Amino acid sequence: QVGVVQSGGGWVQPGASLRISCTNPGRTGSGGTVGWFRQAPGKEREFVAAFRWSGGSTIYANSVKGRVSISKDNAKNTMYLQMTSLKPEDTALYYCAVSGRNLIASTMPDENAYDNWGQGTQVTVSF
Repeated sequence: QVGVVQSGGGWVQPGASLRISCTNPGRTGSGGTVGWFRQAPGKEREFVAAFRWSGGSTIYANSVKGRVSISKDNAKNTMYLQMTSLKPEDTALYYCAVSGRNLIASTMPDENAYDNWGQGTQVTVSF
């Protein structure tokens, strides 16, 4: 299976916006689920957001709700995580994960439900 490739990220000041991308060149068909997770230094990886590629279900973690949105570009097989009003506590290594299945909302936060992961993208929020 062709790997998932991430891009974007970097350093921003608190209050700024940032977008990270996730390209799945091996993706076929109209189904599947894309999830975003993050891992801060010294902490376990946590769920950020997820959506079904075909639409219908998009969920966000409470910690980012209202500040984060997901979008996609079908032609490029690329998914985007747009983050606004960033806080220092958003600093983490962000991962994109793909499942070939249409996950139900209650399963989307489970990282074990995904079978193809990106390499991770660092996001640092500080002055």
